[in-house]
Amino acid sequence: MVFGRERVEYKTPDQVRLMRRAGLVVAETLAAVRAAARPGLTTADLDAVAARTIDEAGAAPSFLGYHGFTGVICTSVNDEVIHGIPGSRVLAAGDLVSIDCGATVEGWHGDSAISFVLGADGALDHKLPDDDLVAAGADLADIALIRTTEAAMWAGIAALASAKRLNAVGEAVEAAVEMAGEFSGVEYGIVEDYVGHGIGSAMHQPPDVHNYKTSASGPRLRPGMCLAIEPMIARGGAETRVLEDDWTVVTVDGARAAHWEHSTAIMEDGIVVLTAVDGGAERLGVFGVEPVALG
Repeated sequence: MVFGRERVEYKTPDQVRLMRRAGLVVAETLAAVRAAARPGLTTADLDAVAARTIDEAGAAPSFLGYHGFTGVICTSVNDEVIHGIPGSRVLAAGDLVSIDCGATVEGWHGDSAISFVLGADGALDHKLPDDDLVAAGADLADIALIRTTEAAMWAGIAALASAKRLNAVGEAVEAAVEMAGEFSGVEYGIVEDYVGHGIGSAMHQPPDVHNYKTSASGPRLRPGMCLAIEPMIARGGAETRVLEDDWTVVTVDGARAAHWEHSTAIMEDGIVVLTAVDGGAERLGVFGVEPVALG
């Protein structure tokens, strides 16, 4: 590996392939946690599912022990934006749940996050028609928030395929959020206190990846860069505070929040989403972007 002046770690193709293995473990773990989620379970129960899935895959959790963090995953519910610690909290139907997960394979990391609304029988698919979701007890405002946050993430990822500088990601994310808000008549808050990041031999690396426009153009995008794109969007104000546990980040106004994240690699001939099972093909196709094959 080599580093530029900004200490950005540029990965070799073989190192990216190891990150892809870690990314697929993360994808499998998030799917297992989502499938297991039920009203009446605790967030610690979901953490146990994640721990078992990562262990059975022969990987190691990235979060456990990180600066003293006690969970394998972050479980953030309703007004909790990120970094919720798994514990005794009992989940209920109607909760908006965000799960953030990281795993390592041979020292290389993958990091991804999802959000969902919990129905009476489990996590609801936000891609279902609105009538079906209402019948299942979902608040459509929560569903719209989840859809908006996920779409903004994909807009930011797609920007990597053609942009020259990193600030294009934040511009794309902000534009997608603003467009969704204008369409639905909702003023969403883009959380600015926390941002995406580089990822590779460490879970968090330079550069910071903003989810909003900045005056700085950011570093030049180059092959070998691996970036975690992760917008955090609230149904109200964007201001946050940290609870007394020194981890859990909540919205100041109590608004619900959603969080989506994928780790993405820039290669010589394009991009690939390392934590998406299909490499990002389905969602990037909307933008006319075809992910590269790693071989």
